[in-house]
Amino acid sequence: MNIEQARFNMIEQQIRPWDVLDQDVLNLLAIVKRENFVPAIYRDIAFADLEVPLPEGEHMLAPRIEARVLQELAVKKHESVLEIGAGSGYMAALLAHRARHVLTLDIKPELVELAKHNLAENGVINVQAELGDGARGWPVAAPYDVICVSGGLPVLPQELLEQLKIGGRLAAFVGSAPVMKAQIITRIDDKQFRVADVFETYIEPLANAVQPSRFKF
Repeated sequence: MNIEQARFNMIEQQIRPWDVLDQDVLNLLAIVKRENFVPAIYRDIAFADLEVPLPEGEHMLAPRIEARVLQELAVKKHESVLEIGAGSGYMAALLAHRARHVLTLDIKPELVELAKHNLAENGVINVQAELGDGARGWPVAAPYDVICVSGGLPVLPQELLEQLKIGGRLAAFVGSAPVMKAQIITRIDDKQFRVADVFETYIEPLANAVQPSRFKF
């Protein structure tokens, strides 16, 4: 496989047509080597338009979804980021190139170790990968400039919103099968939040994700 040709095709045929037009994001996809974050047995499909399997029954998000979320969050160099769902560490690496610091959490120990290994091997030094349940955020290090939820949320917990700084942005996949909304929520002030629906997709829910209330009559 010609790795560089496959990477070029991913960017030009999958990602750019999906309204990812921020040149900084497109450049970043060429810099951060996705194939280094994919389990070795799946290296040949590192650039395919699908969710690459990870240990413990998890998956990487499809490349176009990662890229679109990265573009919409518009992370800046002075900002701190919380990512919920470390996976292989790839999304954390992308975020880290744009941020001051990234804290990435995963509830599954094998994935935390995988992310730590991949980030270290690729020289990403401004990411801290921790074992933890981030379904309601991670208040001990709050507030954050940016929160990126790399898994589905049937409902968006209020606790997550409260962990955003004023002007902070949160990316989340909200709803249930068959279709979820990818949303960017911006904190306007202490009480107000602006919600933008960016696209529709389906992402497997986070472990321990907050469930909708079930009313019984």
